[in-house]
Parts: sequence; C-alpha cells; structure tokens
Amino acid sequence: MSLQMRSIVGATAALLLASLLLPAGLPCGAGTAQAQAVNSQPRAKRGGAPAANVQPAPAPSASKELPPRVPFTAAEDAVAVIPGIPNARFWADSETDYANALPTQSGPWLILSSGGADGAFGAGLMTGLTAAGKRADYPVVTGVSTGALMAPFIFAGSRYDDALRKAYTQVSAADIFEAGSSTGESFVNSWPLRDFIAKQITPELMADVAAAYRAGRRLFVVTTNLDAERSMVWNMGAIAAHGGEQATKLFCNVLLASASVPGGFPPVLIDVEAGGKHFAEMHVDGGLGGQFFVAPASLMAATSQYRLPATKLYVVVNTGLQPNFKVVDRFAPTILTQSIGMAVPVDTRLMIDRAYLAAKRSGIAFNIATIPPSFNVPSAGAFDPKYMGALFKTGFAQGRSDNAFDDKPPPYPGAPASQPNRMERTGANR
Repeated sequence: MSLQMRSIVGATAALLLASLLLPAGLPCGAGTAQAQAVNSQPRAKRGGAPAANVQPAPAPSASKELPPRVPFTAAEDAVAVIPGIPNARFWADSETDYANALPTQSGPWLILSSGGADGAFGAGLMTGLTAAGKRADYPVVTGVSTGALMAPFIFAGSRYDDALRKAYTQVSAADIFEAGSSTGESFVNSWPLRDFIAKQITPELMADVAAAYRAGRRLFVVTTNLDAERSMVWNMGAIAAHGGEQATKLFCNVLLASASVPGGFPPVLIDVEAGGKHFAEMHVDGGLGGQFFVAPASLMAATSQYRLPATKLYVVVNTGLQPNFKVVDRFAPTILTQSIGMAVPVDTRLMIDRAYLAAKRSGIAFNIATIPPSFNVPSAGAFDPKYMGALFKTGFAQGRSDNAFDDKPPPYPGAPASQPNRMERTGANR
C-alpha cells in the first residue's frame, strides 16, 4: 500500500511491522490500504448500500483450528487460472502478459501508491482535481494496497468522489478490524473490513467498472502471491465484465488481499485451477512487491529501452517521505516499527526515481503528487478521523490548485534542524 502502522493491545512486532509497511487502507471504493500495526488495512466507512450476491462474513472464532491446504507445485501455480475468468490476472513480472493486457487507446496513466490511512491524501487530491475541472479519464489506473482500495472508485468516475471522502474521514479502527481476536494466521481479525468491502462493491459500481473496461480502459490492482513470492496483477475490469456472484466475490477478495498486511491481517485464499486440479493460493498485501506499479520491473530497469505507451504519467504517493526523529525504546516492536518506518520511504523514493527515468526515456511528461512536508497534524491513533480529515483537506486543496503535481521527484530531505522536532509522530511524517 506501502507503509505505516501502529500497535494495538500489547502490540507485537509483527503488527507493528505491518503498520509501517502497509499504511492504513481504505475500503473498497474509498479507502486506503495498509494500516498501522494491527490497524493496517483499508478503512471501512460505516453504512453503505448492501453488496449484491455477497454476504458479509461472520466474525470467525479466534481459537478455530485452520484446515490444511491442498498441496500444489510451483509449475502448477505458474499456469493456474481463475475458473471461468481466464483473463482475470497475470504475473507482474511477465512482459508478454502485461503487453497483452494494456488498452489499445493512448492517454495519461494514473498510478496510486500504498499508504494506509494516509491514502486520505490521494482521495482528497482526486476530488480536488474534479472540483478544478482537471480530472482525466485515465485509460490505465493502477493501485497497490491503499491505492488498490481507492482505485475502483477513481476509475469508475467522479460521481464516486463522495464515497472516497467519507471513507477517508468517517471511519475508525473498529470499522477495520477486531482487536484481541487472533485467527491463527494473524494477530487481529479483519472481518469488519471484509464486511465493509462487501457493502461498498455495489452492482452499480461493478457495472461502471465493466463499462469502462469494455470502452477500452484498464484497472489493475496488485496483490502478492505469498506461495510463489511473486506479485500478481488483477484485471479488475475484466472481472467486473464477467458478471455474476463469482466475479463480485473475486473482485472483493482481491481488494481485501491487496490491503492485508501479513501477520497483522489474515491472508486471503483465492481458488484457482491448473490442469484440472483445484487449489487455493495465499495472497497478501500488494505493497510487499513494491509501493506502486507501472510496468514489470524488467521494463522499468535503468538498462531497459522500453517506452511506456502512455501520453503522460501521473503518480500519487500516499506515503510520507520525510524522516522523523525519535529516541527508540529498547523494545523489539518499537525497533521494528522505527526500522520499517525508515525503509518504506527509501523504497518509495527509489521507485519514484525509476518511474521518472522510465517516463523520460519514453518521451512523456512525468507528474507526481506527494504529501507536503509541511503537513504536521498529529494523529490520536490508527484511523483517526480528525487526522485523516485534515490530510484529505490538504490533498483536496492541492488537487484544486494550479500546482497539483510536480514535474520531477521531490527533493531528498536535508540535514535535520538544530532543534529536534518534538511534535507527535504521525502517519504522514513517519
């Protein structure tokens, strides 16, 4: 998503780790993807129309023994497909499949990064662009973690802007997970988030995504196939166009998986088939393979001569890139949290530089929007509505301004000021 989190109820190292790597996420259609520690995951907003053909999952027992998985080989997984929807996905490292999945029409591409609750920035930015009359119908929209959760609503059109706003400003940790309810696969239970997503993915939204797909546009969401240790790109428009209960369930499961921080939230098992054999793959947060997705890594490499078939590249970074000073306690979870909090921005900046070089090599304009270094509103905790509301307003103002995007990567921060920053550590400044 990808990138920050925090602990809950005696937070453990795994949860804290998840918090940082996967910033708070948001619900299907309005949210962000990774959250802080136990709270990592897209935020779910309360209410919403009931989902068609999808029943909310009940809260499973914390002590329930998990059934064994059907064994399968790497060779079988390499060719596995979704039964009945063969074009639902492709490996993120496959140049051929990537090329075949791209639309024939040209135009600007929109890339949405991970960031957890900080996805409020991206949601605000996009609604601000709408208010300014500068929102394009991007032929390609990609999303990872938080970016994945907001991507369907952005892809489907500005009439879903209000859903984005509510998801980033009116949710709390209780809308995302159940604390103190270990599943055996995670430290908390994400059934509230699963329920929320089911309510947000309405027949109307599925129809709009399908219509955009048939018109030639593409919506790609990334998850991590933990069994194969490879990233998977899901063609969400093709899934929506298939229609029916199976497609709706898969659509929701992909969004949930893309925001499911390993260890913090339960992984999502997705049924596949290879040579007549049926088994389930384990999918987790898409941010493990990269904070955002433009093209296969081999095509983005500095040594590649590949030219992106886009007219412009727009990258929205939902992760704070500024370092934050803190005297670290001699406690494993705190050490892990601080370490990941440092590593994620470093990884994000490297990916930004790679995208910038790819755009220049392709002869197209590079545009990037990041959380302003000046944003310093403190957060009262995971999925704090006041914090997210303030960040949403910041993004909205930037989107409506004449300088919504910069044409080059943000500068690296200089040496810290002589006086340490004593403000409370927040998501954007983590």
